[in-house]
Amino acid sequence: MIDEKNGLNYIKVGDYWIPDLESDMKPVEGKYAEMRCQFLQDKRGITYTHLLTTGQLNQRLQEIQDEATQRVEVLISQMKEEEQVNEELKAKDQMIWVQLMNNIKSRAEEIVLKEIVYR
Repeated sequence: MIDEKNGLNYIKVGDYWIPDLESDMKPVEGKYAEMRCQFLQDKRGITYTHLLTTGQLNQRLQEIQDEATQRVEVLISQMKEEEQVNEELKAKDQMIWVQLMNNIKSRAEEIVLKEIVYR
């Protein structure tokens, strides 16, 4: 039986109709999507179940992945400019440049996790 309202397929098990949640949709790939999915499962079970049963989970995870990736890139760019971590520094002292870039990336990801993934 297919519910016209939400498009889910239901199967009868005994006296009950339960949603057939097996899907041929490809899971969303990306570390931010995976972190958000795990967060929803661990801390926001009702939201996770709702998104899963309405078929919106993958779409929402893809939105989180895209938004987080874009925000990290913007933050890294801004921090590099503010702290003058540029190609000149890279040519002058590559090890310092790598250390600063790793630090900038780490801070940008920490901000994104707090603002987007774990909200």
